[in-house]
Amino acid sequence: MTNNSTPKVVVITGAARGIGLATAKAFAAQGTSVAIGDLDLDLARESAATIPGTVIALPLDVTDPESFAAFLDAAEKELGRIDVLVNNAGVMLTGDFLDEQPSTVAKMMAINLGGVITGAQLAARRFVQRGGGRIVNIASMAGAAGFPGVATYCGTKFGVVGFTLALREELAPAGVQVSAVLPGIVHTELSAGLQLSPVLEKFGSVEPDDIAQAVVRVVGSDRALVYAPQRLGLALRTANLIPERLRRTVFTWLRAERLYLNVDQAARDSYHARANTVRDAS
Repeated sequence: MTNNSTPKVVVITGAARGIGLATAKAFAAQGTSVAIGDLDLDLARESAATIPGTVIALPLDVTDPESFAAFLDAAEKELGRIDVLVNNAGVMLTGDFLDEQPSTVAKMMAINLGGVITGAQLAARRFVQRGGGRIVNIASMAGAAGFPGVATYCGTKFGVVGFTLALREELAPAGVQVSAVLPGIVHTELSAGLQLSPVLEKFGSVEPDDIAQAVVRVVGSDRALVYAPQRLGLALRTANLIPERLRRTVFTWLRAERLYLNVDQAARDSYHARANTVRDAS
């Protein structure tokens, strides 16, 4: 597959809903065969059935290497050789860090970072043998800046960004391309209950389809990191260069300094309840 060609087969984790589902639709729309992997297989099948083209649903627990390997094997058996792995599955459990339970930390580490590492290694072994392939990791703007109320989540996403950049260099000589997409605040269940100021809503929020298109673009361009929306990525990178006191003043003006703490708690509790039941709750 050349840099500008359309991939024939793409596999996406945590794709029964949200960003993953939008990404499946975007690739299917250009004629790509897609495998949706999700722990909620019933929902994955329902979602796959709504997408025109060749789209299949397969069971996947990203925290289990055997499950991940079986997912890739099944996808290749049904669709053919995989060109692109999109590591999308993720969970964001919010709240005061001092109150965070070990189980909460373990869940986010296992899914957000561990699942990405597991999937990338399993896919890369196949890609290196073939002399090519692409891995796209869904990170977050929280992997470029820290926010109160999501310290552990930020840590996992910073990890995904660092992992992506390191693996990109390691695998480049073998023809395997590794990239990450860093979404802003996406209108999915993962961000339920966040109360955005009008400025932040207009400036920093996006739809799942916007992230899906960013994934399609990065596969075609092979950039290392893609921010969506780009304007927010530029703002965050700029903010990291200014003095801390001024940065905090700006965040206060944007009403972003306690964005993940001053929330609609009922909405967050509802998401947390599902996330604690279905483990790859992106």
